Amino acid sequence: MISIIAERYNIHPQTLRLYEREGLIKPARTSGNTRLYGIDEIKKLEMILTLTRDLGVNLAGVEVVLQLARRMHEADMQFDQLLDFIRQAMLDKRHGIERENALVKSERRDLTRR
Repeated sequence: MISIIAERYNIHPQTLRLYEREGLIKPARTSGNTRLYGIDEIKKLEMILTLTRDLGVNLAGVEVVLQLARRMHEADMQFDQLLDFIRQAMLDKRHGIERENALVKSERRDLTRR
């Protein structure tokens, strides 16, 4: 809840509302419209506070940094998907599987341990 987060991070609740209005954070809402801050929003808030308090970045700069972080995360996910595709293709080749010529197409399965 907003009061708990504000107290925990030593900021005014209005500051949290400002961050929300600026689109920097987006807490979930209950049916009664109470803000609920999940792990992802708390991590974003910690990044915002580090940028503003420790590095002196203004909110426009924070927005740019958050967008870059989001893009990097998306690119990382795409890279992971590419690696999964390559791993599957290598396993297929090793086991003599030709998916392109199969009568029944099968879903790619993750055969690696994580």
